[in-house]
Amino acid sequence: MKLEELQKAMIAAMKAKDKPRKESISALVSAVKKAGIDAGCREDVPEDMVNQVILKEMKTVREQIDTCPADRTELLAEYQARYEVMNEFAPKLLSAEEVKTILTEKFADVLATKNKGTIMKAVMAKLKGKADGKVISQVVAELTK
Repeated sequence: MKLEELQKAMIAAMKAKDKPRKESISALVSAVKKAGIDAGCREDVPEDMVNQVILKEMKTVREQIDTCPADRTELLAEYQARYEVMNEFAPKLLSAEEVKTILTEKFADVLATKNKGTIMKAVMAKLKGKADGKVISQVVAELTK
């Protein structure tokens, strides 16, 4: 995902007068710009950085959904709508089966150690942004039993 694509989607939402969608995309755009400034690449933010920021923002919204009191239905609906909009722009993550395949093919030597910490350290460096950390952790735990 490119920053320009996010900005075009935000403009389209503005023109359609879709305020919730515009606000969700606007939050993504500002988070991406902030990350770009922090990394020193304000004008040309790389796609992988954009994808990492989108995933991070989605994780934040998912936590908001999980911690929101059940009786606050209007707030819960707002968070859910924001999550769904962000999900449209999120990169496709690997499934548990795909992660298991990659681990058994490329990390067989590290898996042989049965040391979960060592395995996670090696795997996370290669799969960061391509798969959810929880999924990777579950697969590693399953393989080290």
